[in-house]
Amino acid sequence: FRRVLFRSRGPHTVVRLATAVALSVLLCLLGAAPAAAQSFKWWQSDRYRRDLSLTQDQSDRIEAIFQRSSPALRAQKEAFEMAQREFAKVVDSNDEAQLLAYIGAVESARAELNKSRMLMLSRMRRVLTPDQRARFDDLRQQRSSVSSSGSSHRR
Repeated sequence: FRRVLFRSRGPHTVVRLATAVALSVLLCLLGAAPAAAQSFKWWQSDRYRRDLSLTQDQSDRIEAIFQRSSPALRAQKEAFEMAQREFAKVVDSNDEAQLLAYIGAVESARAELNKSRMLMLSRMRRVLTPDQRARFDDLRQQRSSVSSSGSSHRR
């Protein structure tokens, strides 16, 4: 393997290839987080509704945004996961052009999923008043801090 890899490529190409593969594998492992993170319907949570003084109309409007966005998000998540599976089949390939094509497909699918998710979240935020947005950001920060500290204690 080493002889084949170094025979036609210089050491810089090998380092770039190894870095790209390692980064892609890492990103593949972390890639599902954005989609999974939205499984919490905060606008239906008693705590968020209370702390944000969220009206029923606001909650309904946010749910409608979520429902309109969900089919595209699911399809994009499936496309992303399929691209990851295809990449996993060729990750050990010596064909750098092929690897780059698969890496490009994975990253393109990830970008499309994240763009759709961010657009949905932006639409949801526009339903909130400026004061509610500030309180929402505080609540998310608190939730993130609790999640971060909880995961470090589990190790």
